[in-house]
Amino acid sequence: MSRDFDVVIVGGGVNGLVLAGLLVARKLTMASRLALVAERFSISDPSEIKGVGVEVGWDLRVFALNRASQVLLRHCGVWDALPPNRVFAYERMCVWAAGGAAEQRGSLKFDCAEIGEANLGHIVEGRALQRQCLQAARAAGVVLIEAAIARVAMNDVAARIYLSDGRELRSQLLVAADGTESKTRELLGMGTAGHSYLQDALVAHVRTGKPHNNTAWQRFLSTGPIAFLPLPDGRSSIVWSVAREEAARLRALEPGAFGAALTAASGEALGQCELTTAVASFPLKLRYATSYAQSRAVLLGDAAHTVHPLAGQGLNMGLMDCASLVQILSEAGGVRAFGDYKVLRRYERERKSENLLMATALDGLDRLFGSAHPLSVHLGAVGLAAVDKIPLLKRQFAYRAMGLKGDLPPFLQSIQLGGANEVVLG
Repeated sequence: MSRDFDVVIVGGGVNGLVLAGLLVARKLTMASRLALVAERFSISDPSEIKGVGVEVGWDLRVFALNRASQVLLRHCGVWDALPPNRVFAYERMCVWAAGGAAEQRGSLKFDCAEIGEANLGHIVEGRALQRQCLQAARAAGVVLIEAAIARVAMNDVAARIYLSDGRELRSQLLVAADGTESKTRELLGMGTAGHSYLQDALVAHVRTGKPHNNTAWQRFLSTGPIAFLPLPDGRSSIVWSVAREEAARLRALEPGAFGAALTAASGEALGQCELTTAVASFPLKLRYATSYAQSRAVLLGDAAHTVHPLAGQGLNMGLMDCASLVQILSEAGGVRAFGDYKVLRRYERERKSENLLMATALDGLDRLFGSAHPLSVHLGAVGLAAVDKIPLLKRQFAYRAMGLKGDLPPFLQSIQLGGANEVVLG
């Protein structure tokens, strides 16, 4: 069996699904000419886990989405369909170093009221986001193919994608959106560089003795950063980066002992911490593709770049990859130009420079605050305090983090959010 498509996207995660939705929404191809390939697409509805009408706690995987990502998701029909109880706006952010104290000297604080915004961003449950992205792709009529990719062959006419079940797909453009360990990237022979942080990020939900006050909290320690992301039920989702051996030790602790260790590591900023879920972990690494494009193929999302999670920018970066690619394809002059290397090279130049800048900045922050040297500790605290005292610089940091400024695609800049969240990007 073989089928012809304009675009084949490999990867059933948020980035691949959003790209499919955008291509249809921008009328760059018909849904029947667009295929998504993944080993599995089924994502359970939380209400089906314990029965209809029964409230189920948030999944451990959560994302901090900025305003640009919100606009993009609304444009492809996802944002407004998200369950309201799986989206939570946060209004403030507080970052401090080990040598300082939360909301005191040596900390950096952002408040949406200071910049005239309704919020700084949203915490979104990963399961709900992926499920709604999938529903939007299905509703649009995108062709979903459950299979693994086995090999690819590229020529001047088409990209040929051979699947594990024997099917063959032909496409003008192949998009690798299948994550940090991308099989598609490997088959295309596109190399990567980077390094391991030799750390794991511990993820869990906790109840704290003090209210989170709709605030995202982050403390930099020499052992790695620890973040508290606010959830709507008063709990917080934590991301705690520590050395791999220490992560294993912490995961083996009884809940009470884990909570005590977390309380100490956070400097009791939110009071006593009580573990309310299991603790999951994932390895931390910096990995980036040495090239994003070749004739008839591109990489995006984690297949192109994996960064330290300390600023929660990973998915925001991937969604801007999607927006940039769609903008460039819309200017390309039709489907026949989708595989043109000159066209795809524009996408590579635009996104590779932006993503490398972000990856380098995050890596630098980790190195600066991750040092136990007294001078580094002092410089980190002084730097945060200095930015906090310069309103113009602080405002620019906030706008950049929210996705309100930067190298945004023209079509995204022209979209406004209505009501209390009305903004113009760019």
